[in-house]
Amino acid sequence: MDKIVQVTSKAFVVILSGMFLLSCSNDEDVEDLGNWIDRSVFDGSPRSGAASFVIDNMGYMGVGYDGDDYLNSFWAYDIEGDYWSQKADFPGVPRNAAVGFDIEGKGYIGSGYDGVDELSDFYSYDPTTNSWTQIDSLPGIKRRSAVAFSANGFGYFGTGYDGENDRKDFWKYDPSTDTWTELEGFGGDKRRAATTFTVNGTVYMGTGVSNGVYLDDFWAFDPDTEDWTKKTDLDEEDEYTITRSNAVGFELNGYGYIACGERSGATISVWEYDASSDTWESKTSFEGSTRQDAIAFSNSTRAFVGMGRNGTLYLDDLDEFLPFEEYDDED
Repeated sequence: MDKIVQVTSKAFVVILSGMFLLSCSNDEDVEDLGNWIDRSVFDGSPRSGAASFVIDNMGYMGVGYDGDDYLNSFWAYDIEGDYWSQKADFPGVPRNAAVGFDIEGKGYIGSGYDGVDELSDFYSYDPTTNSWTQIDSLPGIKRRSAVAFSANGFGYFGTGYDGENDRKDFWKYDPSTDTWTELEGFGGDKRRAATTFTVNGTVYMGTGVSNGVYLDDFWAFDPDTEDWTKKTDLDEEDEYTITRSNAVGFELNGYGYIACGERSGATISVWEYDASSDTWESKTSFEGSTRQDAIAFSNSTRAFVGMGRNGTLYLDDLDEFLPFEEYDDED
């Protein structure tokens, strides 16, 4: 009788072990939430390092590099209609690694690299007249691979590479006076090719490289006080692989996102930031080719990622991101 009980006990342990292994296996098979849908392929030349902004459900994108030439063509993507239309060419010298932002119905593109020099000039685009106006250049500095954003009716520009060194300075543009003013108070590292997004009026900035090192510090900028606050580092958890350069950042439905970029080669991973808890969650990877130097459009309820490059392959596709839908490889 004891022998029978002993065998039964062993069998019970085996069954429990099998159930445990099956449960672990099922947990490992759970995919990240999020889905990507193919949208209208760009009508113009494939490109990387373009500058973009969004005004009234139109995503605007221009300049860049196609592997042979620096570009000054400028295009609009109709978010509701899912089609592209060409607009008036950017009037400055062709370039890539420029920045774009919008202030109260007008778009701005400036800085960048023309294949020889870093640049400081800036231009304003009026979508109602489809025309460009040169504005005040950055005062005494040149820059490429910087970051820029708008808040409270002002434009902000900072970091990047000046041709000799990575930088960490920040500047504020006032469109009412057409002037730039240097700000103080950013305590982070020097960097180029960083990423920003805005959630509930607060601007978040991170990623990028300095002296060949991927940076893991992450910062919040309060436009009301113009103060910077350090947030949890991007490598705080061992499973995080957020650090990278040349990524895109965007806001969607109250969350921030960092997608694609370069991390010892082009990548397609996507991370979601919850500002209320200062935490990150992995989402379904971008479904197109791995890429860096892409663009992103977001009107806060819909978001798109496209263009960029993978090595010497320059891309012209555009995908929409649906962060809370199940992955579907048929769309």
